Amino acid sequence: MAVDPSRTFQPINIALLTVSDTRTAQNDTSGDILAQRIADAGHTLARRTIERDDAAAIAALLESWIDDPEVDAIVSTGGTGLTGRDVTPEALGRVTGAREIPGFGELFRWLSYQTIGTSTVQSRAMAVVARGTYIFALPGSNGAVKDGWDGILAEQLDSRNRPCNFVELMPRLLEA
Repeated sequence: MAVDPSRTFQPINIALLTVSDTRTAQNDTSGDILAQRIADAGHTLARRTIERDDAAAIAALLESWIDDPEVDAIVSTGGTGLTGRDVTPEALGRVTGAREIPGFGELFRWLSYQTIGTSTVQSRAMAVVARGTYIFALPGSNGAVKDGWDGILAEQLDSRNRPCNFVELMPRLLEA
């Protein structure tokens, strides 16, 4: 990571969503990994919940978090695969004003390839920005959330990262 030590770290408020029909607060290991990494990075875990694999319910929750002034970014885990129950990308497509960040999914799959080889083609990891709020959708495995956080989000959500980062763009995300 290209951290510029002369810059001040700017923590942001991150909401964490686990998408699953089977995970509970007691066995949400990928959510636990993300929550710990968010805290270790110096950010605030603003919200955390588990939502079943239902595109309408996921989209409604995301809409409420986007409108919450205490949420700057959302990281989700789960629901990005190819099965009929994997509907997180479809839920993101329902979010009002969502604009895809194509490089996120591309980079995630490249990083994931280093770990799991060609199986990464089964991932529909993606990111969007909607009404000034970033949403990052990661697969639900522990390895995938580590790859996504450690390989992309830790750097891009650090305001000191150079040559650029997502945090420094936040004040301009609502420009017309």
